[in-house]
Amino acid sequence: MRRLSSQNEMLRQMVRRLAEEKVKPQAAEIDKQDIYPWDWWELFARQGLVGLSVPSQYGGEGNLISFCLTVEELSRVSGTAGLMINSQQLALTPLLLFGTREQKEMFLRPMASGQAIGGFALTEPEAGSDAGAIQTRAIRRGDQYIINGQKCLITNGGLAQYYIVFASTDLASGIRGITAFVVEADTPGLVVGRVEDKMGVRGLPTAELFFENCRVPCFHRIGQEGDGFKIAMTSLDRVRPGIGAQAVGIAQGAFEYALDYVKRRKQFNQPLATLQGIQFILADMVTQIEAARQLVYTAAEILEEALQQRNLSKEAIRYSSMAKLFASDVGMRVTTDAVQLLGGYGYLREHPVERMMRDAKIIQIYGGTNQIQKMIIARSVL
Repeated sequence: MRRLSSQNEMLRQMVRRLAEEKVKPQAAEIDKQDIYPWDWWELFARQGLVGLSVPSQYGGEGNLISFCLTVEELSRVSGTAGLMINSQQLALTPLLLFGTREQKEMFLRPMASGQAIGGFALTEPEAGSDAGAIQTRAIRRGDQYIINGQKCLITNGGLAQYYIVFASTDLASGIRGITAFVVEADTPGLVVGRVEDKMGVRGLPTAELFFENCRVPCFHRIGQEGDGFKIAMTSLDRVRPGIGAQAVGIAQGAFEYALDYVKRRKQFNQPLATLQGIQFILADMVTQIEAARQLVYTAAEILEEALQQRNLSKEAIRYSSMAKLFASDVGMRVTTDAVQLLGGYGYLREHPVERMMRDAKIIQIYGGTNQIQKMIIARSVL
């Protein structure tokens, strides 16, 4: 088993206590009411958990390992809590990796401290896995860009202060014409559309965004024109271990609940846990969770080293995708098994495993579907 540093182990214990005492008691109600948990966000910001993957000079306090273990521990009691940290990391990563010093001071620093919430606006109604098909346009007019178009399924939509928006400055060039911008939420012409009613990770808004002649200063462009696709893909590569950590945490929470249940629940005049068929399911669950956990932390280490060397190698990209792919599949299998172990009770909202199963499903989809991850992995080995 991979051993954490003493500092990271202390962080894990601190986050676990915080999750048990402050997040877990509200998790079911947040899911039921689908209301953003502002008290959680303020708590995470006070504890320095929002910018854990950001260097200290910009207000952060850790690295990818500390980021992943934080997401794992929060997700163990609430997939929504884990996604709150994950979505913020995705939004700030383009600025962290590609922003200018001035952009980092203006936008990254408040996002790393939790003073501002970010959104990553890439997906469109006709451009999901095929990011090169985006139709949102950005046309330069002097010292400004005018943005028109539509985004959908944007986490923190309607909530964020800063959106990282990907738009085409040259439609004919496909992915080579995509450019990234910071668009502030109060920009005239930025309109929040429908907020979606989701199956899982409820409490965190997912919304449409409409851009109607939004004027954005050239200073808000991240990188050069045409760099947007590289910025988006590199950012997704960096946060995928965190997505895997979210799946590991949800699976761990479901396993622990189901384990306690089968120890107490009696059928055929004996605890369920004494039945060999049940034991085999538990053995598979705990083995899959630990395998996923080790892959997630290995991927985080490899990515951390690669990014420090400014060399995002094929190996680093492969491990990032493998961690997301494997861990999210494990999360779905384990939560489904947990529901099965509880039988009819597992299907009731009285028990958290049904919420955990709903939360686990999105991890196979967002951040790049698992089918896309298989393509990335295959290309890296071919």
